[in-house]
Amino acid sequence: MLLPLSQLPELSPNRQAFPLIKEFTSRSELLRIKAHEQNGVTVIDCGVHVEGSWEAGILFSAVCLGGLAQVKLHWSDFNGLRWPSVEVVTDHPIRACMASQFAGWPIKLGKGLCMASGPASAIVHKGSLFRMLGYEDRSETAIICLESKTLPTEEVIQHILEECHCDPTNVYILVAPTASLVGSVQVAARALETGIFKLRRLGYDLGKIVSGWGICPISPVAHDTLSGLGRTNDAIFYGSTVFYNLRDEDDMLEHVVKQVPSCASEEYGRAYMEKKDTHDNFFNISPEQFSTAEVWFCNLNSGHSFQAGVLRPDILSRSFGLKTNLCKYPPR
Repeated sequence: MLLPLSQLPELSPNRQAFPLIKEFTSRSELLRIKAHEQNGVTVIDCGVHVEGSWEAGILFSAVCLGGLAQVKLHWSDFNGLRWPSVEVVTDHPIRACMASQFAGWPIKLGKGLCMASGPASAIVHKGSLFRMLGYEDRSETAIICLESKTLPTEEVIQHILEECHCDPTNVYILVAPTASLVGSVQVAARALETGIFKLRRLGYDLGKIVSGWGICPISPVAHDTLSGLGRTNDAIFYGSTVFYNLRDEDDMLEHVVKQVPSCASEEYGRAYMEKKDTHDNFFNISPEQFSTAEVWFCNLNSGHSFQAGVLRPDILSRSFGLKTNLCKYPPR
């Protein structure tokens, strides 16, 4: 895959994600979400005043990825801990994860900030990331995903309209709190993106990544935003595995792979809520916290694969607040 990204209309994140928006609006009762019009735009509540659902979590995640990835739920084994998980597979990892899913758009909401991501980011195309990608999605439809415990105000909607330059009737805003079922699913679906983010921080050439596959445990829904932020980040930091097909030199991949997983971070070893400097604001979290537990590189040039990292079900169990009871079999 080469950078800058091409401008092919059929790979537009907003256009690819739009059919998923139609699923939200046509199946709201089944998905346990609620769509309404506000200031001319369509706001889709996926967990603020509604319960949400597993399937809504899948759709929300797929929308964040610009409709350019498959998102599925599974039961998985995390080094002895069997737990629900989300799996993301994409043949367009940079476009899906960086040009769409990456949460690099802070939006002021009341006294704080909410995390914005999704296809509309590629319309706004601001910041060093999009300068590196060389990409702008020239779409008349804008879809934005907010991780927030409140629905957008009129001021927030007006800000989004000004940034996207789209007709309000073509703007769709999805909202899910961190501490919600949809929130837990969509954050877990960011493991693949997190690995690419770490590679970018290491200065690796993202243009050498061909495709990606990630799996991550879905954290139990927490009772508040801070706990939810802790659990969802721990799920990626201590429970996720990401796999990338790349084209590069073996020596380079063997060197880089050791620097990617969370065990290479100074933040390693404690659950998020066990640290003294915890924050309930995503934008205040140390960049060191954004790493995956395990990473695989498969070099398509040589056929060799390289691995680093380890899953930590012990820390996940503490973070998730798991209380297990083993069955006692009566003596024969």
